Order: sequence, then structure tokens, then C-alpha cells
Amino acid sequence: MSGGTMAQRVGLFRGQGRVAAAVLAVLWPTTLAAQTRPELSLPLVCEPHKTCFIQSYVDLDTGPGVRDFACGGATYDKHSGIDFRILSAEAAKAGVPVVASADGTVKGLRDGVTDIFLRDAQKDGQAPEVAGRECGNGVVLDHGGGWETQYCHMKQGSVRVSKGQSVKRGERLGDIGFSGMADFAHVHLSVRHNGKIIDPFLPDAVDGACQRDGKPAGMWQPEAAASFPYRNGEIISAGFAGDAPDHNALERDNKQIVALTPASPALLFYARLINLRGGDRVHLVITGPGGTLADQVSEPLDRNKATYLSYAGKKRKDMPWAPGRYEGRAEIIRDGAVIATAVGSTELR
Repeated sequence: MSGGTMAQRVGLFRGQGRVAAAVLAVLWPTTLAAQTRPELSLPLVCEPHKTCFIQSYVDLDTGPGVRDFACGGATYDKHSGIDFRILSAEAAKAGVPVVASADGTVKGLRDGVTDIFLRDAQKDGQAPEVAGRECGNGVVLDHGGGWETQYCHMKQGSVRVSKGQSVKRGERLGDIGFSGMADFAHVHLSVRHNGKIIDPFLPDAVDGACQRDGKPAGMWQPEAAASFPYRNGEIISAGFAGDAPDHNALERDNKQIVALTPASPALLFYARLINLRGGDRVHLVITGPGGTLADQVSEPLDRNKATYLSYAGKKRKDMPWAPGRYEGRAEIIRDGAVIATAVGSTELR
């Protein structure tokens, strides 16, 4: 029965029945959608908050601003899905599986789009044409009842399903890449119902309303929801380096750092961070055989930062770095409180 037919039938009632009918007419589509919508598992195989992270959520704000499901800013204007990122393009080379989040049928797919960081290509004047192919290599699954999931930015040549094929939850669709409109290696998961974008964390959101506690399971299976608790500000990696690391180089290869040795020109501790807010500070501390080598708190950030690299340390003078154990700690400070911490250590001999 369509929503229109139901509205016509209940419109025949009078008095209190008219009020009840009006309420029923409003609730009927939502109730029906809730009954038929799929329960989702994660769209990739990884270790949450270790090898993979949520970079961006759905933007619920209907205007020029941004708002994720927990009323935070871990998204960007008109973003239509969830970006599950990995540490680098190099990490994608081993083959990070993109898998079906629910049983379904392959409705459409694309392969053959080159993996290239669009930002880098634009700087080189060699940006590929992505209009109409922003998703890059991807797959669309039909789950019935008007529900679809779409998986974007997959690695060129990795798509392993065909149109019309039935797939089961967890079945491999391809691998994470950075094809299409992508500046980092990730899979973008979009959920739609009858063509409308749905936030799987808050599928019943009305007029862009959010939920400040950031805890709804939404359409996710309990274990999937538990594996990615909401974080608006996160340290995705931290470690020691013998010279200043480069943000873009680490997006290409997360291990592309100058190793720390006794003869290194500098002794640094760095942190890669995502979804920082304007006003956040980054606190970095290094201790070693001689005590505290660095204790640095940044100035408040002037604006939100989707990705950020921070490091602190000392330059070497004449003598090699003293042998022994060095420890580093990175913290995100927001509104005077520490919201995220990462530690690391190294041994010099």
C-alpha cells in the first residue's frame, strides 16, 4: 500500500479519527522503512582505530554549514556518506578488502578508473576528469524495499563482482583505493532509501536533527556500532622521526619517515590527527635519558582541520643523541580537557 493510498483512506475519518489518521499517515512510511531497512556490518576488513578510522560522517545540515549525526563537525558540506580511511595509499597496496555490509544484489558497478590523489594531480596539472565519476571504482548493492548501499573509491582492477550477482554480508566486493574524487585511501559508504541519502548512524533524523550523545547504533549491527564509537578529534598515528615528516608524504606512505638514529639531525615526535576543531591545541611531550627534551603546546587552531600533522623536538648539536629509551606523548586538548592521547617509544643504542 502506498503512502498516498493510505492518506486517502484515512482522510475519510472524522473527529478524533481524523487526528489519529493524520498521525498514522505521517508515521506509516517511517515505520515501513524501519521494518525493511537492512542491518549493516562494516564495509571493510580492518582493525578499527588502529588500521582504519572514520574520516567523515554524513552532513545532516541542510544549509551551507556542516553537522554530523552527533552535532559535531566531523564532515564537510553535503557529504553523502561515511568515509572509512586507512593510513596511506601504500597500506592499500596489500589489498584491504571492501565487503558487502548486508545481503544484496549487485545493481551497478564501475572499474578501470585510475587511483590518484586528486589534490596532487591538480597541482601537477594532470588531474583526470572525474565529473560523473566522483565515486571512482565502485559497487551499488540493492537490498530490497528501496534500500541501497554504494561503495566508492575502490582500487583499479579490484572489483570482483558482476551486475545481477547475489552477494552475502561480508563478501568481498573489491579493495580500498583512491580512485575518483579522493585525496586519501578510503572507502566511501553511502546508504539510500528510495533515492534519498540516509545516515546509517541516525536513519530517522528529521530535518537534519542530530543527537548530541553520539551513541545511537542506527542501522549498524551492535558489534559494528561498538567498534566505531563516535570520535570528533582523533590521533591516527604517532611516532619518532629523525627529521621533519611531511603530511602529503605520509598520506602516500605512512612509513615514509626519516628513521631516528644517534646521528639524526633532529629528534622529533610527531602525530597525525583528524577532525580537529578550531580552538583545539596539540600537546606533544618527549622524555629521554636526560629528562624532558620537549614539552610543546600549540596555539589554538584558527579553524577546523580535517587532517593535521604536528611534531615537536630538538635539533642535534655536536654530540650524538644519548643512548637509551625515549618516550613521546601526543594529546588533543579541547575546551581545556584532553580528548585523545597517543604514546610511542623508541630505543637508541
